[in-house]
Amino acid sequence: MGTIRLKNIRTFSYHGCLIEEGKIGSDYSVDLEIKCNLKKSAESDNLKDTVDYVHLNKIVVEEMAIRSNLLEHVTKRIIVRAFAEIENISKIKVGVSKLNPPIGGDVEAVTIEMEEERNFNL
Repeated sequence: MGTIRLKNIRTFSYHGCLIEEGKIGSDYSVDLEIKCNLKKSAESDNLKDTVDYVHLNKIVVEEMAIRSNLLEHVTKRIIVRAFAEIENISKIKVGVSKLNPPIGGDVEAVTIEMEEERNFNL
């Protein structure tokens, strides 16, 4: 088993429950960690034998572009889509951070983190 991490994927998105958040947008950061079998790719040196992190980044960027009220919702969409599109992923952890959130204080970021394992019994 191996780990692939994409750290600090930056997007400008329009998530939030406030009407203003949907109009003016905000800066976000996404961290993605997946567990997968890297043995074959380590031996073959072939992209088709691993999880392409370009594909992972694309999933994050596209899902972050779809407006959600809650960070939990966009985080779950990233997880569901990664499992659906990339069969080699056995476990995924996603953290979505809203930078400088409008919560009436000096807060650098609010982060929602979710982790799931693939259910191979389906």
